[in-house]
Amino acid sequence: MIFIYLPFFAFVAYLIYYFYQNRWKTPKHPMNLDDIAILEDKVPFYQELKEEDQIHFEFKVLEFLLNTRIEGVKTKVERTDELLIAASAIIPIFNFKKWRYDNLTEVLLYPSGFDGDFKFKNQGTRILGMVGSGFMEGKMILSKKALYHGFQNETDKHNTAIHEFVHLLDKADGNIDGIPAVFLEKQYILPWMTMVLTKISEIRKKEHKDINPYGATNQAEFFAVISTYFFEQPQLLKRKHPELYKILCEIFDH
Repeated sequence: MIFIYLPFFAFVAYLIYYFYQNRWKTPKHPMNLDDIAILEDKVPFYQELKEEDQIHFEFKVLEFLLNTRIEGVKTKVERTDELLIAASAIIPIFNFKKWRYDNLTEVLLYPSGFDGDFKFKNQGTRILGMVGSGFMEGKMILSKKALYHGFQNETDKHNTAIHEFVHLLDKADGNIDGIPAVFLEKQYILPWMTMVLTKISEIRKKEHKDINPYGATNQAEFFAVISTYFFEQPQLLKRKHPELYKILCEIFDH
């Protein structure tokens, strides 16, 4: 009996696929000079790329902005805000030529830190970024103040926006658990898990002062912290933690 409905199911599946493919927007024109000037001034990762890679970065930034809403909450969203958020999204996936953030529809930009109730005028507003879940699924919250600080101070190896987008990559397999299974070949998963647990233990013993101690919170936070370190200070990470650097190269396809 079920075979009678197979053509119907196939047709519905085709409509879903067709809708998905056609709702995705791609840039029709290259990035304008004003936007390029902002990237050149604010984004060190972009500054260090070869010209042809810069063009690809610009395309991916525009593509992200075409497909992701950015809404200010008690703050006005400027063009620089949009470009820095988009750059933060593209940096971790720059080598994944066809990657789409299918698990993100909107970024909410707060003026500053916020608390667990998403309020930013109370005491305890220490949260600077968050990947939503439950009723906030598909959303990300970022502090505008932290967004700018992340690009102004590259030497601290901390960038809130990149950190949160790494969490989003981690979530691509369904869980934010510090095991980026979608991006890590099977033979590397066990060595990665072992290395992460070892490093967390060492951080708690204060053996690695170059790694943000927040990375010792759990495996998910370690992955986000060490990935930000990888993108902001790759040569320092390579020198101090060569094994970590090597496996992160595998994850991010460098």
